[in-house]
Amino acid sequence: MSEHPDTAYKVLTADELAVLERDGSWNGSSDDRRDGFIHLSTADQLAGTLDRHFAGATDLQLAAIDLGSFGASLRWEESRGGALFPHLHGPLLLETVIAYGPLERDAEGKVKLPVAG
Repeated sequence: MSEHPDTAYKVLTADELAVLERDGSWNGSSDDRRDGFIHLSTADQLAGTLDRHFAGATDLQLAAIDLGSFGASLRWEESRGGALFPHLHGPLLLETVIAYGPLERDAEGKVKLPVAG
């Protein structure tokens, strides 16, 4: 049994999601391309990612990604505070997205995860 979750999340702008939907793949944001991989977050890491990197941003989308689809291109690497984050060293494929929708938080500020169906 893996110590890592099977699903991670990617925060996207509406324009980035439109490219993913249109092309079936996406090579990441300018920050992702600068760093050489697509930054993903687990459910537990997501609020910190939003607060640190997307504070004040509007019209964001959240995609749930099936991590079992990537093999060696997915690496768990140390990042913020020494925590291991999932990093995708290759394009994000639409076929690996299991759910997506507008990024929302509940009344307590907890991120609502997208649900397939």
